[in-house]
Parts: sequence; structure tokens; C-alpha cells
Amino acid sequence: MIRKVTLLAVGALMGATSVSAINSFGGSAEAAGTATYRQLAIFGNVFERVRAQYVTPPEEEKLIESAINGMLTSLDPHSSYLNQEAADDMRTQTRGEFGGLGIEVTMEDELIKVITPIDETPAARAGVLAGDFISEIDGEPVRGLSLGEAVDKMRGPVNTAIELTVLRDGADQPIKIKVVRDIIAVKAVRYRVEEDVGYLRVISFTEKTYDDLSDAIETIADEVGKDKLKGYVLDLRLNPGGLLDQAISVSDAFLDRGEIVSTRGRNPEETRRFNSRPGDLTGGKPVIVLINGGSASASEIVAGALQDHRRATVLGTTSFGKGSVQTIIPLDSKTALRLTTALYYTPSGTSIQGTGIKPDIRVEEPVPEELRGRIQPAGESELRGHIQGENENEEGSGSIAYVPPDPKDDVQLGYAMDLLRGIKTDPAFPPNPDQAAIKN
Repeated sequence: MIRKVTLLAVGALMGATSVSAINSFGGSAEAAGTATYRQLAIFGNVFERVRAQYVTPPEEEKLIESAINGMLTSLDPHSSYLNQEAADDMRTQTRGEFGGLGIEVTMEDELIKVITPIDETPAARAGVLAGDFISEIDGEPVRGLSLGEAVDKMRGPVNTAIELTVLRDGADQPIKIKVVRDIIAVKAVRYRVEEDVGYLRVISFTEKTYDDLSDAIETIADEVGKDKLKGYVLDLRLNPGGLLDQAISVSDAFLDRGEIVSTRGRNPEETRRFNSRPGDLTGGKPVIVLINGGSASASEIVAGALQDHRRATVLGTTSFGKGSVQTIIPLDSKTALRLTTALYYTPSGTSIQGTGIKPDIRVEEPVPEELRGRIQPAGESELRGHIQGENENEEGSGSIAYVPPDPKDDVQLGYAMDLLRGIKTDPAFPPNPDQAAIKN
């Protein structure tokens, strides 16, 4: 993440993920040959030699887990083995809720700085304020911990207490605050009214995303009034993806008909088409979608569907270019396999693997002078071992993933607002549905 800000949850999913109920091998692939079994015998021999003769006794469980992960990472950067901890984290991400305090934080001067306490959460009720610096967690100094390590310490079982030592501007000594953890429901969609424009930021695609989006659209329409509302900005920047079914539902929220996305895999059951249903939640209001190099997978599905149908104008810079789908396959009650099983295609039949979504209107977001050289373009095409996209070329995918903290400094957002209000004009806005790029 370029901006080192996190909600007290696990990091967002990087991909379009399909949760599978597959528990056993279906036998669709060819049986392993004699040479394969010979290599497996060699692996067993190596394992026994390491276990018995390595200079210090190795942890056998870690050896096996490393071997499995080595096999999977040799396939592509997104396939992996999920041990119990990783599988629990994945489930936390997809649920969009966790046991925690309810604060958005960053790291500053080796301390945890509170960006904001979330309303109606334990931290807010206990008196934690924006701008507070957390110096100790349960008496342990924060200095020396990474942001992720500190976040892990603040998360925990519901109804358990934690003591924060807080340094507050104006206070002559540290403040001790006791907070009792509770279920924190993370909003997958944040929204606000910008006079006559509705702003919708989809943070990640969890189980709550479509419901949050639907509520936000309805609230904005009621607050502004349908006659006065000029349209919506759908901000997918810095959105690393999430659940495939939620990406489909979010796309469907803006479409009346037509294909949203198709997936094509090695096996027939992995080749599917997903279509929209009648009903546009916005009532046909103009939509501008914002993307950048931090928009990946599920967010690219939404941007690609709305772009191909000419339902929305896509503005910003080239997206990450992750056009693969990972299926979560349970291995037992605790562990799972995240395996790339398909590539997805936009309604025009285009794979964006390694190329990304190209905006209809390219608008660069200026990077502050103090960050220049420290923020590099990010893209799937730069990942070692990535699946080569059928349309991939030397240009590759991705771009700078930066969004200013203050909306007043946000050039891409300001450009979108000006288009919706008629202050700026562009041939790509409003898009013409008659020119939809749909594969028949």
C-alpha cells in the first residue's frame, strides 16, 4: 500500500476470488506418469535427508509448508497455500468484520498515529481521538514494531480488554485508555455528497460491498434529490480486489442488461458467463469511474464492464492488470489452497491480464515532491512469474498508485467533478451506449 494507512483488519485481498466448496480431486486431469512418481520419491528422499542430517533439527511442519508454497509460487504470484492463520485472515477479509478497536491508523516517527476513530466503535467510546499517538500496547512499547505487527496486537477476541498508552497534543503526560474489543464491521464503501454529485469509494470487495453500495446510492439520491443530482463518481483507485461475486453485483448495480464478465479455465466448469439483471440503481445517472495502478482484479472487472457497455467513462491511469481468478479450495477444516483456476474477460471478450484497463480519459495524479522517486508504478506485468496475458506487450500494465489524502488536492477527482457539472468537456463523456464494445 503506497499510503501506509490501514483499518484494524487484515490487508485487502489482491484478486478476484471465488470461494469453492471443492473438497476432493475431481479426476478431470490426466493421472500422473511414472516420471512424476519418481520425482516425488526424490522429494521424499530429500525431505528425510534434511530432517535427519541438517545441522540443526528443522521444524518438519515448516519444511512441508515451504515445499508446498514453493510449488504453488512457481505457477504464478497469486496461487498459495493457506495455513490456519492465513485461512482465518482470508475469511476475516471476505466477511468485512473482525474483533478489534475500530481505529484507522498509520505509522509516524515509529509510533502508531490515529487517523480517525470509527464512529460507534470501542475506541471512539473509550475516548481515543484523531491525532493521538499510541506509544504502548498493553505496556509493550510500539517502537520497533511494524505497522502490521502493531495492528495484530490490537486485534483480538471480542470482549477482551486492551490498554493503550496515548500521547496527546496538549496533555502533559501519557494517557492510559482501556478499550474492550468488539466486532468491527468495516464499511466496504464510503460515500459523501459533493454538492450536486455523489461520491462512492469502493475500498474492497467483501461480502458487504453490494449492500453498502446500494445503501450509499439511495442515501445520496435522497439527500441531494434525484432532479438535482448530476451523477456519481465511482472511485476504484487503490482497490486491490476481493470477491468475484461482489464485483459482479457492483457492476450489475449500474447496468440494465448484458454480460458483465466471463471466466475461462482449463476445465469446462471454470468457463462461465455472468450477465446483469434489469434495474440500474442510479436511475441512469451519469457515472465516472476512477482507476489507477492500485486498481486490481475485482475492481478491474467493474471498470471493464462499465467501460465496454459505455455505461460509464473511465478516468485516471492504467490499472494493475490482474486478469486471473483464484479459487479457494478447502483442504481440511483449517487449511485451504488458493489456486488460479481461470482468466476473466470483459464483455468485449478482452483479457486484461498483463495489460490492465486503459482509461477513456487519461489524467495523471501529481505526486508530491517529497514522495517523488519513492513511489514506483505497480502492475501485474512486473511481477515475476506472472501468467503472460494474451494481449500483453512491451507497454505492460499498471501505473502510479497515489491518491492525495485531502480531496481538495485530488486532480483526478476534481476533473471528474468538472465533467459531471459541465465545467469541462471531453468526447469520451458522456459515453454513447450505441458504441458499446460487446462481443456477440
